[in-house]
Amino acid sequence: MSNVAYISEFTSEQQSYAEPSQLKTYHDARNRIIWLLMKGAPRPAFTLKLLNEITSQIKTVKQEMAESNGEKYDFLVLGSDIEGVFNLGGDLDLFCQYIRDRDRDGLLSYARLSIDLVYQNLVHFGEDMTSISLIQGDALGGGFEAAFSANVVVAERGTKCGLPEVLFNMFPGMGAFSMLSRKIGFAEAEKMIMSGSVYSAEKLYEMGLVDILAEKGEGEVAIYRYIQSTQRSKNAYRSMQQVKDICNQVSYEELINIGGVWADAALKLSDKDLRMMERLVRRQNNRVQESA
Repeated sequence: MSNVAYISEFTSEQQSYAEPSQLKTYHDARNRIIWLLMKGAPRPAFTLKLLNEITSQIKTVKQEMAESNGEKYDFLVLGSDIEGVFNLGGDLDLFCQYIRDRDRDGLLSYARLSIDLVYQNLVHFGEDMTSISLIQGDALGGGFEAAFSANVVVAERGTKCGLPEVLFNMFPGMGAFSMLSRKIGFAEAEKMIMSGSVYSAEKLYEMGLVDILAEKGEGEVAIYRYIQSTQRSKNAYRSMQQVKDICNQVSYEELINIGGVWADAALKLSDKDLRMMERLVRRQNNRVQESA
C-alpha cells in the first residue's frame, strides 16, 4: 500500500481550519488529531508572528477540549509545511535588533513566548492528550527545543538536528538543557549543547531522544501506525504518560528563570558575535531562495 493510500485510509474525516498566514492547521476527526504545520516567513524560523499564531491555536485547542469534555482531541502533531526544514530556530535578525537596542524586555518577551510553546508541549497542553513532533527536515536551535519537547518525537532518516548557538557565543535558552539533562544526564546534555554539533536522526534515535525513526517520506505513516498501537493498549499508554509526567517534571518557573539568564547573556554579546548571527541569517535567506 502506498503512503498516500495508507494515510487516506485513516483520515477520511480530515478537516482544514481557516488558515493563519504562518501556520496550517488540520483536524483529523476520525483519529482525533490536530495537525499544526509551521511555515515561518521570511525564514523558516520562529518569528513573532508564528509564535503568536501557535499560541493562539493552542488556546483554541484547550477551549475546544473544555467544550467537548476532553473528547475532541487525543493528539496534537507539530510539523512543518516547508520541505527539508522543521524549523531553524530563533529569529536571529530580531535578536540582533533587540541586542543593539539594549532591549531586555523585548528579549524576555520573545523568550516567554518560546517557553510557553515548549512548556505546553511538555505537559501536553494540560489535557489528556499526547503531543507529537514530526521532524521531516532540519530542526536547529529553538526548532530543536520545540521538536524535542513533545511527548513523542518522530523523525525521518536523514534529517539533521542540533543546537548551534555556541557558534555565536550563546546557549539555547528555551528549555534544551532542562529536557536533555533529564533524558541523557547533565554531563551529556552540556557536552551536546557546548559542542554546537549537528546530529542525524539515526544518532538521536540511538541516544534515546528520537522515539520513532521513520523511513524518508514515511513520517506521517509512522504517526498513524503509532496511534493505532496506542488504541490497542490505551490504558497502558495513558498510564505510562502519567508516570513520565511524575518522573520527568520540568517546571514553568525553571524555564522562565533560564530564559532570564539567556536574555542577560544575549546583552553581553560582542559586535563579532552579532556579525556571526547576521551571517547565519544570510545563510538562512540563501537557503530559502535556493529552495524557491
